[in-house]
Amino acid sequence: MSTINTNFIVSPRWILPVIPRNSLLENHSLVVIENKIAHILPTADIPEKYPELTHLELPNQLLLPGLVNTHGHAAMALLRGYADDFELKTWLAEHIWPVENRLVDFDFVYDGTTLAIAEMVCSGTTTVADSYFFPNASAKAYIDHGFRAQVGLPIIHFPNAWANTEEEHINKGLGVRDTLKNQKLITPALAPHAPYSVTNAGFEQVRMYAEQLEMPIHLHLHETAAEVSDAIAETSKRPIQRMKELGILSPSLQAVHMTQITPQEMGELSQRQTHIAHCPASNLKLASGFCPVSDLMSHHVNVALGTDGAASNNNLDMIEEMKIAALMAKGMTGDASSLPVHQVIEMATINGAKFLGLEDKIGSLEPGKCADMISVDLSALKFQPMHNPASDLLYAASGDQVCHVWIDGEHQLSNRTLTNMDTARMRANARQWQAKILS
Repeated sequence: MSTINTNFIVSPRWILPVIPRNSLLENHSLVVIENKIAHILPTADIPEKYPELTHLELPNQLLLPGLVNTHGHAAMALLRGYADDFELKTWLAEHIWPVENRLVDFDFVYDGTTLAIAEMVCSGTTTVADSYFFPNASAKAYIDHGFRAQVGLPIIHFPNAWANTEEEHINKGLGVRDTLKNQKLITPALAPHAPYSVTNAGFEQVRMYAEQLEMPIHLHLHETAAEVSDAIAETSKRPIQRMKELGILSPSLQAVHMTQITPQEMGELSQRQTHIAHCPASNLKLASGFCPVSDLMSHHVNVALGTDGAASNNNLDMIEEMKIAALMAKGMTGDASSLPVHQVIEMATINGAKFLGLEDKIGSLEPGKCADMISVDLSALKFQPMHNPASDLLYAASGDQVCHVWIDGEHQLSNRTLTNMDTARMRANARQWQAKILS
C-alpha cells in the first residue's frame, strides 16, 4: 500500500463535485483528513487554515469523484483480443467458455484481476462491480492493491473449474462471503449469471439469501433479443417476467445490459427500484442491442455505467464509456439533448454509487465522504480553448489524461505512475498467460 499521508490538500484548477448537480468550482481546494473529505474551500483561504498539511497543486487539472464501473469481469483482461468480431452466443459457447474451462484457476483470476486493477486505476476508476469464477482470488487481488470492489459470487448450473452444481456455487460463494465480512473496501454480492443459466430453484435460493443476508443480486438480464425470444419459446415468459414471479425483481437487483425492454417493464423496474448497468461499448461490439437509457431515466430508473470485461470491450476506460453512452443515446433518440454532459458524468459516479448501495461513501465530492477521487489533466492542445471543462472531459478526454487517483485517501496513481503495483511483473505474467492461452 501507498505510504502517502492521508491528511492533505489538493488544489486543482477546477473541482467537479457532482453534487450539487451541474456545479463546477474554480480555484477551490479539497481538504482530506483521515481518508475523508473534510472541506472544500476557496484556495486563497487554505494556507492560513491548514498550514501544516501537505499541499498538492494541480494547475490545469480537473478534480472529480473516482469513476464507478458497475459491471466487469476483471480477470478477463487476460482474454483481451482473444476472440473478436463474433456475436454473443458464438463468442461465449465456441471461444470464451472453452478456454475458461481449460485454464481458469485461482492464479488466472488473481493475475487477470491484478492486471485489470492497474488498467482501471490508470484510467480513473476507483470502484468496480466484478463477477467471475474464483471470487476468493479476485477479492485477494482487490485487498492486496487497496481497490474498492463489489465481488460477485458466481452462480450457474453448468459445471466449471470453480464449482460443479448450482448448490456448490452457492455454498462456496457463501463461504467466500464469510471471509470478506470485515474487509473495508470489499462488498460481496450474489451473482447468478443469467436467466438461461440458472434454474428456478437456484433463483429461489438467491432470493432467500439476498433477503436474509442483505446482499445485492448482480444479474445479466435481457442482454439480447435472442435471449428474450428463446425464453418465450421455452417458458412462454419474457425473462423479466420470470424474475418478477421468482421475487428477484426488487431494489436488491442490479440488472446488467437490459437492451430489450418494453414501456410496461420500465414502469415495473421503476416501481421496484431496480438498478441497471448500461454497458454501451460491449453491447455495440457484440451487436447485443441498445439499452434505452433516456426512456429508463424518464421513468426514474437508476442507470449506471459499466465496461463489461476487456474480452468484449476491449478496454476498461470509463471516460471512453461515458462518451459512447452519450453519443449512443443521441443517435437512438434522434435528440441531441439526450444524456447531457452532467447526466452522463452522474451515471459514472453517483448513479454507480447508488447502484452499489454506497452513495453515502462515494460518488461525489462532499464533506464526510471517502476520498475516492481522480484528477484529469486538461492542459493539452486538444482541450484548448477551455470553454467547459466538464464537456471536454466527456467529449475530448480519455483515461490517458488521468493524472492522479486516490482510493479511500490512499494515493494509488501519482503523476500517471502507479504507486504500489509492480508493472514489470504484471507484463511478465501476462506474457506467460498468453502462451498458455494460445498453446
